[in-house]
Order: sequence, then C-alpha cells, then structure tokens
Amino acid sequence: MEKDTAKMRFSLRMEKELWEKFSSIASYYGRSKNSELQQMIKRRILAFEKEHGKILL
Repeated sequence: MEKDTAKMRFSLRMEKELWEKFSSIASYYGRSKNSELQQMIKRRILAFEKEHGKILL
C-alpha cells in the first residue's frame, strides 16, 4: 500500500498573544510556524495513542 503524502490545508484563528508566543517557540527551535505546528500535532497524537491506543484510519 502506498503512503498518502498529500498535504492538507486549513485556516486557524487564535488570539494575538497566543500567536506571538507560538511564533517565539517556532523561532527558538529554528522552525517555520508550519513545521512547529506539525511537530506539536505529532507529539499530541503520539501522547493520545499512548494513553488510548492507536487511532485506526
């Protein structure tokens, strides 16, 4: 089975202070905001699956 590498796009709204703090974190790690958000989501999914079991797609 081939791995699906399609990229999804979506809009996100957040408070300015949250955006600025998020931007600081991305900059600290030398990542774009997009890359940092992907890393955060991946870590959250791993933590969720560790607690609740693998998410089946």
